[in-house]
Amino acid sequence: MITPRSLLVAFACFLLLGAASPATHAASPPAAPAPNDACLMCHADKDAKSAAGKSIGVDADRFKASVHGELQLKCTDCHAGLSPQKLPHADNVAPVNCATCHDKAAAEYAGTVHGVARKGGNTVAAACTDCHGTHDILRSKDPQSRTNHANVEATCAKCHGSDAIVAQAKLPGGNVASKFHDSIHGKALKGAAQGSAPTCSNCHGAHSIRPKSDEKSSVARAKIPDTCGSCHKPELAAFQNGRHGKLRQDGVVAGPGCTDCHSAHAIQQHTAANFQTEVIKECGTCHSDYLKTYRDTFHGQVTELGYARMATCASCHGAHDVRPASDPASKVSKENRLKTCQACHAGASANFASFDPHANRHDKARDPVYYYAALFMELLLFGVFAFFGVHTVLWLYRELAVKFGGGGRHGGPR
Repeated sequence: MITPRSLLVAFACFLLLGAASPATHAASPPAAPAPNDACLMCHADKDAKSAAGKSIGVDADRFKASVHGELQLKCTDCHAGLSPQKLPHADNVAPVNCATCHDKAAAEYAGTVHGVARKGGNTVAAACTDCHGTHDILRSKDPQSRTNHANVEATCAKCHGSDAIVAQAKLPGGNVASKFHDSIHGKALKGAAQGSAPTCSNCHGAHSIRPKSDEKSSVARAKIPDTCGSCHKPELAAFQNGRHGKLRQDGVVAGPGCTDCHSAHAIQQHTAANFQTEVIKECGTCHSDYLKTYRDTFHGQVTELGYARMATCASCHGAHDVRPASDPASKVSKENRLKTCQACHAGASANFASFDPHANRHDKARDPVYYYAALFMELLLFGVFAFFGVHTVLWLYRELAVKFGGGGRHGGPR
């Protein structure tokens, strides 16, 4: 059916192609119009929409400033199968295949969590244009680019920071963008360390994003220390020399890693009081018995109230280089225990350092004196309450007998 739009396009093409006589054509053939100019006759209108109501407007200036415009690509280089000589074209246009030029990136993307989801029919999963844009794609080094280091967080947050999309796509971890935004990494991205602070792609990758359940993923449990260590090299070296790192090296993936203590997206400054008091619970995830005995001490009871000036697990055992007490390099070994205590208690003596911070009154082998002293106190407490309990019952019986028996105060007549 001929529509006003098709007539307009045909007329414009007629003007561009020239309306000369056969003789004139034979003498001097006119120059063919630039392919992009023919497309922009319709698509330059920002209000232009497809039959389905989707915007098909293209900002010509933004396209020229884009990386594709810079390379002087034609519209038909991406929109294959169309010809500026055959206008108007059908409304149903084949999707752009970025792999035509970006085959390596496309191959990586196909095996990622986004690519696999797309292949499975999940249209919510991010595609190339969701991250890079369409006709306004800029190089990553451009400060305005969606994939510029400073803008990656906002780009990922379009999905991973939207509660609606998180619920619709059942994204793991929930709204992780808000957690990251308030983390030490997120805050650093807004400050002086913007160029060096890690963003989403530093941990997850760009075109190679895989779920943490995939052993090839950079955030797979076994690879977390190396991923974090790519920035935190001193901490990684200390971790690898510690007990936890040795477990990982021995193939015990269940051993603690960076995210077990620091979390994944909500990482806080390690000097913050709330982190220091809350991370104790993470230690207790594995060392529940030691956490229980620690809570029995003065240190544990004060930290339970939220005060971080008291000794925590890391204060005595270290943070990344945790070692068993049998290791001479351990902060709690016989050789170093006094020095560790003196970090807080400057005047501490060797006798002071003999204090057991994890004394267990139920463990006779660990401390028999404490075990029997606690047992004595329990028996004493039970005996006192039993004696006075019986005494109270007898006294009550006597009082009731006096009151209802009519006797005197000492059992005689009044």
